[in-house]
Amino acid sequence: MKLITAVLTAGTAAALATAVVGAARRKQDARRQAEHNEAILARNQLDWLAQMSINPDLAKLQTSEDMDLRTPEDMDVEESMQMLKANLIISTLSLRYRLGLVRTGQLPFYASMLMDSDVCRRYWNCFGDLRTQEAAGDERAEHFTKVLDQAAKSHPQAQPTAT
Repeated sequence: MKLITAVLTAGTAAALATAVVGAARRKQDARRQAEHNEAILARNQLDWLAQMSINPDLAKLQTSEDMDLRTPEDMDVEESMQMLKANLIISTLSLRYRLGLVRTGQLPFYASMLMDSDVCRRYWNCFGDLRTQEAAGDERAEHFTKVLDQAAKSHPQAQPTAT
């Protein structure tokens, strides 16, 4: 009887371990699939931004009243195209950060480099609040926007000049 009990106990333990490993594997697969889907959607967005930033006809769609994309009414197509390019650059960094290709400690450096660009600073001044609202509830996105906002505010050209 002792041998049968030992065999049953070992079998039960092995089955339980297999179930735990299987559940962990399913959870990991689901997480990877979600990350994969996010990367594909982000790639589509980046492709669209790239096309709109070089094609005036597509950029006009961005500024038309039919599309509620929150482009200021007084912004001309050329400026809109510049803003789309800045959005593309910022969105690319955001994707790299979300995918773990840019570490949290590196993010302030990259944000500072972005804000060295006049068009990125203009974009952030115009749309930074909107991006902050969009990030609400997503801890990683909130951190990203805080770091970019800090980089924009601490850039030397954002500081008032002493007279």
